Amino acid sequence: MGLRIHFGLVWVIILGLLGCTSKKSDTSILLYCAAGIKPVVEKVAQEYYKQYGVRVDLQYGGSGTLLSNLRVAKQGDLYIAGDRSYIDEAINFGLVQETQALAHMQPVIAVAKGNPKGISKIEDLFNKNIKVAIANPDAASIGRLTKKIFTGLGHWDSLQSNLLVQMPTVNEVANTLKLGTADVGIIWDATANQYGEIDIIENEEFSKYDKSITIGVLKSSQQPTEALKFMRYLSASDMGLIAFKDMGYRPIEGDLWDENPRLLFYSGGVNRVAVDQTINAFEQREGVKVDRVYNGCGILVSQIKAGQRPDAYLSCDVSFMTQVETKFTDITDISNTKIVIATKKGNPKKIGNLKDLTQKDLQLGVCNHDQSALGALTKKLLESQGLWEDVYKNVRSQTPTADLLVNQIRTGSLDAVVVYEANIAQVRDKLDMVELTEKEASALQNFGISVNSNHQYLLKRLLKSITSTASREQYLKNGFHWEFDKI
Repeated sequence: MGLRIHFGLVWVIILGLLGCTSKKSDTSILLYCAAGIKPVVEKVAQEYYKQYGVRVDLQYGGSGTLLSNLRVAKQGDLYIAGDRSYIDEAINFGLVQETQALAHMQPVIAVAKGNPKGISKIEDLFNKNIKVAIANPDAASIGRLTKKIFTGLGHWDSLQSNLLVQMPTVNEVANTLKLGTADVGIIWDATANQYGEIDIIENEEFSKYDKSITIGVLKSSQQPTEALKFMRYLSASDMGLIAFKDMGYRPIEGDLWDENPRLLFYSGGVNRVAVDQTINAFEQREGVKVDRVYNGCGILVSQIKAGQRPDAYLSCDVSFMTQVETKFTDITDISNTKIVIATKKGNPKKIGNLKDLTQKDLQLGVCNHDQSALGALTKKLLESQGLWEDVYKNVRSQTPTADLLVNQIRTGSLDAVVVYEANIAQVRDKLDMVELTEKEASALQNFGISVNSNHQYLLKRLLKSITSTASREQYLKNGFHWEFDKI
């Protein structure tokens, strides 16, 4: 028995020293990667494995070739294309869900070191003494772009007639230049930066094009949380993007790396019923935590002005986002909801409009106009009708959020409350609702990402979730009207 324990301990120690623990062999993700990006992704994948024990299996090829393979195979976790257009196609084919830009590249005319053939302009590529290599337009993103550029210039046929070879990937085009097989080729600037044997010929026509290297999470992924985690690592400014920069790419700014991100989300209380389920699903898929603070927008905005820094803010009404709009970016309209009067079932006080709120012996509830967006909008609405002072005499309850008013009228302590339609969507069978026709009787909810957040791209994916079709259904079910993508 003692001998077995001894050998077992030795084996564990050896595995630990070799970096071969069971943890490091249990989890793997499959990434389809455009060949031109191979050096940087390979390096980052190795570092990721050392840190987290997750193996990233890489399959290389031209962006177009990989996309064709994905359409057939319908398996894997991630897809990186050298050109955003391939990711867009993958989305249209129903293959990709979340996306993330990584870096930028430009096409260049590349020649052997020292430019021995003296190539200086596009027309030199049509010289019969010049051997030209390009990537296949049907296989590689640089090939597709090469065809687009020369077709636009009216020179595609001339280039075709002078080609030495079309290669499946940009790396193979670069290697023909390195080996002297070809005199000139069209490749990415980042690819050329990785070859000491290659020079770039500056050209104004080519500099017009800027392409975004983009990664997408495949819908076929059986482990999307692991895939998203590696995507965050690869696109982090202090992790994967360092390798992009070191290898001659122009990376995006990127988020700061955080293995377990925690976001602070401020929201007006009215939004809770519509957005909470979406955020729960986002947390589970992304493997992150969203700490939610639901309160009156007056209170939330006061806290933001006093120095609180939520990562995102979803307002009850645009008027409150406007007060802090310099602190947020990507401000997006999401929904609207109507201001209504809710009464006891049967409407015993026969309330039909705002003026009826001035009747004697009425027990009325409204939101506090300093703490709540609804309170401020209610006061503005009544003032526009010249009714504020007379109605205010009947106010028996002022709360920071409308859900408190709904609870009070359901218990019978109030005759009527001024709330949002969304506040009573789930209790319409227990209350009556008086619709208001005044144009001021409406609130617009919008979403903003903090300019100070370290998780800008993660929050953009949260915004995408909140504006998704599934989220829209939650909003409509809970008494809101949809504003996002409204024509």
